[in-house]
Order: sequence, then C-alpha cells, then structure tokens
Amino acid sequence: MNKNYYLTTTLPYVNSDPHIGFALEIIQADALCRYHRMKGETVIFNTGTDEHGLKIYQKALEGGLEPKEYCDVYAAKFDGLRQALNLTYTNFIRTTDEHHLAAAQEFWKRCDANGDIYKKTYKVKYCVGCELEKTDSELVDGRCPIHPNRDVDFIDEENYFFRFSKYQEPLLQLYEERPDFVVPSSRLEEIRQFVKGGLEDFSISRLKSKMPWGVPVPGDDEQVMYVWFDALVNYISTLGWPQDNVVFEQNWPGVQVAGKDNLRQQSAMWQAMLMSAQLEPSKQIFIHGFITSEGQKMSKSLGNVVDPYELVGKYGTDPVRFYLLGALPSYDDGDFSMSRFDEYYGAHLANGIGNLNARILTMVEKYCDGKVPERTQNVFNTEQYWDRFDQALTEYKFDEAIKVINELVSAVDGYISVEKPWEKAKQGTLDVSLFYTLLESLRHIGLLLLPVMPNTGANILSQFGIDPTTIALELDQQWGRLETGSMTKKADNLFPRIEQT
Repeated sequence: MNKNYYLTTTLPYVNSDPHIGFALEIIQADALCRYHRMKGETVIFNTGTDEHGLKIYQKALEGGLEPKEYCDVYAAKFDGLRQALNLTYTNFIRTTDEHHLAAAQEFWKRCDANGDIYKKTYKVKYCVGCELEKTDSELVDGRCPIHPNRDVDFIDEENYFFRFSKYQEPLLQLYEERPDFVVPSSRLEEIRQFVKGGLEDFSISRLKSKMPWGVPVPGDDEQVMYVWFDALVNYISTLGWPQDNVVFEQNWPGVQVAGKDNLRQQSAMWQAMLMSAQLEPSKQIFIHGFITSEGQKMSKSLGNVVDPYELVGKYGTDPVRFYLLGALPSYDDGDFSMSRFDEYYGAHLANGIGNLNARILTMVEKYCDGKVPERTQNVFNTEQYWDRFDQALTEYKFDEAIKVINELVSAVDGYISVEKPWEKAKQGTLDVSLFYTLLESLRHIGLLLLPVMPNTGANILSQFGIDPTTIALELDQQWGRLETGSMTKKADNLFPRIEQT
C-alpha cells in the first residue's frame, strides 16, 4: 500500500500580483511533492488563495469592484503559476469556496463548544498589511517594520476572541516533545520564546457593518470571521473536512511550508486552534526566509520587485526553479540579482549540466555509434549522492540538494578530463566500456534533476528512451539499469547561452 504524503503552502493574499517570494515557496513545495511521488507515495499538494479580510476589501473598493470580482481576477493570476513554474499541485483552494466557508463555520463551532470563544471590547493597534495586532514593542517609529509605508489602524469595537492564552503550556509541550516540529531549529526556538513570553487572546471577528467581506460568524449576523481564523482552516477543508473523513484521516496531519513572517500564525495560532477543535497538530512546518534585491527588501515603491512571469519569460522555467532552489539559502534570507542569475546560469547550467550532457552524447555517437556499451562498475558511488540528496530534501535543505547534483556533474566532468577518451582513441587504446560509466552517471543526474528541473531531467532521460512517468525510484536509481546495445539519441542543447540585453 502506498504511503500518503500531504503538503501545503500558505495561501497568498490576492491583493497584488504574484511575486518571487511566493514563487520560491511553491517551487520548494513542488520539488518535495515530485520527489515523494518518485518514491511511490500518493501525494496531495495544496495551494490556493486567501480572499477575505480588510486589506482585500479596501483594494476592491479602490478598484471599483465587488470583492469577489476583484478576487477572481487575482486568483487566476496565482493559478497561472501552475504552467509558468511547471507545478504539480493537486488542490487549489480559494477561501471563498462554498465548502471552505462551511468548514470554517464548523471549525468555529467546535472551538466554541470547547469553551474557547468569548466576546469582549477590542482596543488594539492593527497592521492591515499583516492582518495582525501589533504591540508598541513590535512597532518602529509607530509603524509596522514589515509594512513601514502603511499607517497602523486603531480598532475599538466588540469582537469575539479565541482563548490563545489557554494553550501556552500545551504548545510548549508540543515543541518539547517534537524538536523537529518547526524547521529550522532556530525558528522553533524563536516561536518557543514567543510562547514562553505569554500569550494574549486574539480577536477572531470583525463588525460586519465596518468590514462585510468575510465568513459569517455562526449565530451572529453582525460579525464576520477574522481573516486568519478563516484562512488557516483551508489546510483541512481542502481535504474534505469535516464531511469527507476518509480523505482527511488518510492525509492529516501534513507538512506546511511558509515564510518567516508566517511563523507565529502557522506554528502557534493554528496549532492552538487545532487543539481547541480536538484535532491533531500539523506534522511539520518548514519556515523559509525572504528574498531581498541587492540587499534591500523588495517593494513596489523601490521598484525592485521581481515578477516570476517575466523571469521565466527570459530564462525559462527550469533555470528559474534551479536558481531559486540552489542559489538561495534554504533557511535564511537570500539576495536576488539578475547579474548573479546570469552567472549561476552560465556556471551550472550552460557550462555545467548542459555542456556535460552534450559532451557525453557526442562522444557516444562518435566512438560507440550511439549505442550503450558493455556494463562497468559504479566508479562514482552514486549511492552516496542519493543518500545525501534524500537527506537534504528530508531536512528542507534545497540548496544542499542542488549542491549534491552539481558535485556529481563536476565529478563526471573531472573523470572525462582525467581519462581523455579522445587521446586514447587516437592511440588505439580506448576501452569503450568507459562510456557506460558516463552514460549511467548521466542517467543518475537526470533522475536527480526530476524534482528540481522536471523538463531537463525528462530530456536527459529521453536520450535513453526512458519515460520519467514510469520511474520506480528504488529500482531506477540503482547503477546498471541501461541495457547494453540500446540506442541513445542526443537531445537538443539543454541550456542555450543567454543573450545579454
């Protein structure tokens, strides 16, 4: 029986176009899901759009649109990333979906039945950009440091509250019992210290008369749900909860991928909410860093926001995936620049994987008539590359996984330089079985690339007549799978040179 693997990204707000930061998150998620499928697991991969809240309501009004009409336009832009980034998500949930609305209301009822929802007057400073309350200590010069160009709002109204404070000890116990619950460990320690410092109950509703765009609160027509309370429920509503218990129980708990600005919501607020509703906590939460541009935070006002659609238009999908996974640190903030992209593309793709592939297939055509020669031993010990690759992805170290691939490419290149088959051919001493080593190592590179650069991996494997959709990884990653005498067919140039503009 296949093992189930469930992974979800956060749901981006539909208040602006997709940006490179979310592209990073969803490509990381896609690489993980592709790898688990290669291992024979049944994967549910969830993403979607978060469509309620004051920020979106204000944006819709600014554009002269109804909120749902506004959301429809932007949801389509985010769903368009499927093709642009070659994504394989199985679920695309919108928080305006009817099923999600019903699930959010049922979740509310269960928390209420557990005694964790009450009503009181709400006086607080609030950042609409974050859709979060802010204490004075979290503000810099009276503004949110994440959204310094926005004024902080002051809210004074009667709302419903969630008893977050009740779950301080259960959360600390969760972190203690599961030291890998949040990855990296520095983020686990960060949320642990936040929770140890004491938890304040948080508002989970807004007056409908002031902010009508939200999920109706069960039993109170004057209130709508606070956007975070509603949106977080998507992680289980996408699995059919609470109606489809079979799919839910087969797949929950799951893995969550989120940015560092979501640490509190994902690893504390959501976990407390699950406990209140008598549901299991998440399986694991991976927190990635931000992408800066030339050392500065990306912002529209600075004009340094990178559009993933434009980037793909220039370089192609696979190089964008490869760069975001390999050139940026997986656990920390990473800096993006077009000059570094060009350099990385040239070093590792055009002069690396692409050049190696062309060299090997050209020599096999010349010296073996395009046929796979007799089998030889595994001189590269490819098992250790697979072990390291698997460990890297298990620990969400995408940059390390790419490093493993680059090291194997470099090792094979070095082997060719040492053996110099062209000189041995001139001397009449060439043993063509050498090319089995090269072809089989190239097959392994193609397999390793499938989760990262799926088209490139498939193109490499197609040279050997291998259909990547039929791969059973525990067999195909073994050395010696290529059949002696079978024909190879050289693919087109994998990574043409990028013309500078």
